[in-house]
Amino acid sequence: MAPPSKCSPEFREEAVQIALRSSKTVSEVARELDLNPETLRGWVKKHRQQQEPAPGAELTVSERARLKELERRNRELEMEVTFLKKAAAYFARDPR
Repeated sequence: MAPPSKCSPEFREEAVQIALRSSKTVSEVARELDLNPETLRGWVKKHRQQQEPAPGAELTVSERARLKELERRNRELEMEVTFLKKAAAYFARDPR
């Protein structure tokens, strides 16, 4: 039996979300979070299995490709928005 995990469920979920939304590889994200890449990869795999669509709701290959491309583009845009919000806050500061 494996020893109990030292990471809270909240940390796991946040790490998975970062890995899924980032344009970086799982290994790069794991390195940044000081995790074993295989541990994070397992968390991501488990998350994806839990999020699978119901049977019978299968997508065609072209629909999956389009969905994957749209998700990637959405992640990029979310990162850009986050950056622009930070930049706006920086430039809005009072220059005293």
